[in-house]
Amino acid sequence: MSAAHTDVPSVLAHELPRPVPAAEFAACPVTEVFRRVGDKWSMLVVIVLGQRPHRYNELHRAIEGISQRMLTRTLRGLEADGLVDRTVAATVPPSVSYSLTPLGRSLLEPLSALADWAVAHAGAFGRRA
Repeated sequence: MSAAHTDVPSVLAHELPRPVPAAEFAACPVTEVFRRVGDKWSMLVVIVLGQRPHRYNELHRAIEGISQRMLTRTLRGLEADGLVDRTVAATVPPSVSYSLTPLGRSLLEPLSALADWAVAHAGAFGRRA
């Protein structure tokens, strides 16, 4: 970007085709991130794991209202996306803990920026004028 365009948000820096082709939208890496960020539980799990690693039951107790099935599905999805690491300790019974990967940790900064924006605009966002 040239110095004259430094105030242009990156999402506006590139011209989109009109209409936006469905296949291009589906293949866009931003779309996949928004799907993950927009699901009900994923970002809450990322935030909790951002504090420190957790064992499964500890994580389940830390998030009120999430079922064991949904927590398992969420953790598997985050693991498949490369955001969460699952570590099994060779104990009897096996001990499983979850932590953020470096990629998952790198999500905390933009997630924090979005959260800060949401708090700053809590009275205005989601309400029609």
